[in-house]
Amino acid sequence: MTETTPAGTTPAPADFTRDELMEVNAARALAGAKTCFVGIGLPSTAANLARNTVNPGLVLIYESGTIGSKPTRLPLSIGDGELAETADAVVPVPEMFNYWLQGGRVDVGFLGAAQVDRFANINTTIVDRGPDKPEGRLPGAGGAPEIASNCGKVLMVLRHSTRNFVEKLDFVTTLGYGSGPDDRKRLGMPGAGPVAVITDLGIMRPDPATAELVLTDLHPGVTVEQVRAATSWELKTADSITTTAPPTAEELAALRALKAAGKKDAS
Repeated sequence: MTETTPAGTTPAPADFTRDELMEVNAARALAGAKTCFVGIGLPSTAANLARNTVNPGLVLIYESGTIGSKPTRLPLSIGDGELAETADAVVPVPEMFNYWLQGGRVDVGFLGAAQVDRFANINTTIVDRGPDKPEGRLPGAGGAPEIASNCGKVLMVLRHSTRNFVEKLDFVTTLGYGSGPDDRKRLGMPGAGPVAVITDLGIMRPDPATAELVLTDLHPGVTVEQVRAATSWELKTADSITTTAPPTAEELAALRALKAAGKKDAS
């Protein structure tokens, strides 16, 4: 395995968490992107961290119609007032979807999920809670189906467990690759689809031939066996697996500052 470290940075202390590993690597995935349609939660953490570290010029776009938001803390929702107050522009939601998103004007969509299957399809609607129990209701689709369909590419971030990475979704909210590599083209979806799923254990990417998610990167200290044990299907691995670099001191400081600012405002 190989390890890569961002150039010109200071090695981090060894007191970071797996969540911080995940969030930092998710932010690094936005290096070079121009525009990002941001989901709330972990995707928003990663996107705001990217703007404060690897990609200061990144234009953050939120579903509420804000373009170029520059929040000083992590937003609580897509309706957080600071997103509008710090934006370059605020447009009506229909314009956001019809002109910006469906018009192919957004490079990257960044999504979270409650469940993901081997073809990077997403469930954020309903989960089966077991016999004699009512369905568990989740936040729902929001703009995720349109984001996954129309953005140039899609990144996903969520914690890794058999509860989240499932053999079969309880409900298909958002299409990744459907049942294989031809489904997106057959359905007329213009975007390339998911290119990476970043978790607290490592990174998975779709196989170019089958579109099935394959483990390509491990975070420091994580084994292939740990990732497979946290995945409900028989997870395949790349021929060569890379070890992600630990967070740098600068990345950790920026991430922790964002989170601390949010806690301060909430108190």
